[in-house]
Amino acid sequence: MENTKKTTIHDIAAKLNVTASTVSRALKGNPRISDSTRKAVLKTARELNYEPNQIASALRSGRTQLIGMLVPTINRSFFSSIIRGVEEVANSLDYRVIVSQSNEVFENEENAVRAFLNARVDGIIASIGKNTQHFDHYKQVLERGLPLVLFDRTTPQLHTSQVVIDDYQGAYLATSHLIAQGCVKIAHFTTERKIDIYKERYRGYVNALEDHGIAPNEALVFSGSLQLEDGRAHAETLLQKKENFDAIFSASDYAAMGAMQVVRENGLKIPEDVALVGFLNEPFTSFTDPPLTTVNQFPIEMGHTAANLFFNALNSEKEKIVTKKTVIQPELVIRASSLKKKP
Repeated sequence: MENTKKTTIHDIAAKLNVTASTVSRALKGNPRISDSTRKAVLKTARELNYEPNQIASALRSGRTQLIGMLVPTINRSFFSSIIRGVEEVANSLDYRVIVSQSNEVFENEENAVRAFLNARVDGIIASIGKNTQHFDHYKQVLERGLPLVLFDRTTPQLHTSQVVIDDYQGAYLATSHLIAQGCVKIAHFTTERKIDIYKERYRGYVNALEDHGIAPNEALVFSGSLQLEDGRAHAETLLQKKENFDAIFSASDYAAMGAMQVVRENGLKIPEDVALVGFLNEPFTSFTDPPLTTVNQFPIEMGHTAANLFFNALNSEKEKIVTKKTVIQPELVIRASSLKKKP
């Protein structure tokens, strides 16, 4: 019968003729242990297939070295890039990230937070779903004294650290760019404006129009889910109603892509007849025909920042935790879809 006994630090110690406490310190990277001893311990641990007892370690330290991460959807480059950014920081500190997606369903978000807490994660990094209006599940995280960091979609109702893009500035830059190209009838595709990021993008759009002496026209503002199908539907409505428009600024690259399809299907030229600008800088935007002008949100940087805020909170005394809101400046990536005036 195969021996299933697990290797312990005592087995490693016996083979190297050192104490178990020396092995333990070497495995933890204690600077008091010489480099030669540490290398010998790690080599022997590999040879004996040693696996640390994470449960016992968690009981001793009070930490599981796990972070719960909640995103609205995982099949978007923006959110997957943020996950990558968080993991790069977390893995360098020997932490692991458990990811769940809400799919914009409030109950899924609640259940994910509950599952994270039951798994005894050391804290949570999250982006709030579009349909979330109550935050008791996140308040439970804070009541337990665990770090909670919000990114991208946040709320002022939770007193915790946050990292966001300057959505107002991104929209202002996008709209001002279209105006500089000679556009004066600029449609805007948005979603629920109760969500801060879309409220700010709408505000940036309106203020850019006003600052350039153009009266905002609510007939040119369309609300939906900002998916490709929504962009198609909004563009079809604009054409069917014969609305006088010469540009579209979409709060999402996906809706902008849908609009691009409809505009081309109706024999209009981009950007000569209709100029287009999106928001996110998804990878596909550089491969559309023509390539799509968009707003870069620097998602990997956002992930790095969220993780650093998390570990700052984790390693602070609870009564000394300082909440911080970090605002990342966006970049307008200008491509052919909006260049009516050739440089």
